[in-house]
Amino acid sequence: MQNLRKLISIVIPVFNEEGNIPLLYAELRGVLNSLWNKYDCEVIFINDGSSDASALAIKNITNQNKKVKYIEFSRNFGKEIATTAGLHFAKGDAVIMLDADLQHPPRLISQFIEKWEEGNEIVIGVRNSVRSQWLKKFGSALFYKIMNLIGDDTKIMPFATDFSLLDRKVVNEFNRFSERNRMTRGLINWLGFRRDFIYFDAPERAGGGAGYSNLKLIKLALSSFISHSLFPLKFAGYLGVLITLISGIIGFAILIGKYFLHNAFFSSFTNSAQLAILIIFLVGLILSCLGIIALYIGNIHSEVLNRPMFVVREKENIDGNF
Repeated sequence: MQNLRKLISIVIPVFNEEGNIPLLYAELRGVLNSLWNKYDCEVIFINDGSSDASALAIKNITNQNKKVKYIEFSRNFGKEIATTAGLHFAKGDAVIMLDADLQHPPRLISQFIEKWEEGNEIVIGVRNSVRSQWLKKFGSALFYKIMNLIGDDTKIMPFATDFSLLDRKVVNEFNRFSERNRMTRGLINWLGFRRDFIYFDAPERAGGGAGYSNLKLIKLALSSFISHSLFPLKFAGYLGVLITLISGIIGFAILIGKYFLHNAFFSSFTNSAQLAILIIFLVGLILSCLGIIALYIGNIHSEVLNRPMFVVREKENIDGNF
């Protein structure tokens, strides 16, 4: 008889979490046992080049439970790539992503599944607050402000996390992305689909240190700005137009006031000052030309990303792909 139970995949990227893995699995096992009468489950650990005994801790679990799967990278490729690999290998009707440090409480998994069963294709965990150093809090708030201001088509909810559930159709579309420098949350937001949110208070780390250093966070932020907005590329053009307009108006006013109206105020501008304004005007023209070039580079950038031109939620009586 065919098994009609839905499969839930749980994807867990791991980097130097040897002390947390047994604790996570113990809590996760209790949650999965409560779901077992209705769902099949698989757990996929992705060891992102850990330098501690994380691999051994995961293998001890896989030896006990064949529903737990294990992928090990040849080196550290970063959390975003580890998450991408987990989504690629996951076979579930729904895929849940969570961190290995127990700051994404496994007890909330049943709530994610309930939201999914209500018809939501994406369910995102959102922290009620962020417990971190003031510098990280400030940097996080600044990142979301800038990202939502300059993002071309991606708005990210502040305090949203990677603790999320994706329906199979969302995972299939996500797996079509080919860009290497990526922010998973940004790409998921770009896809659209029906979504809901679960708000939670994140506990302290069970042990170890955060895998993302300040430098890595800065690199991720810069990569996100570049991937999801062409504003940084066009900024020189915007600045050039502004400089050209202001210096052009000032230069024209000096020309008319000094040589035609013989106004005392405008006559006070020396030849050196007029030359400086002319140079500023020419700099503005150069930056404006760079902005035009940036528009062409932006088109190349969009084509190289090779994102799908559209995303289909459902099809009926339609054969083939676009």
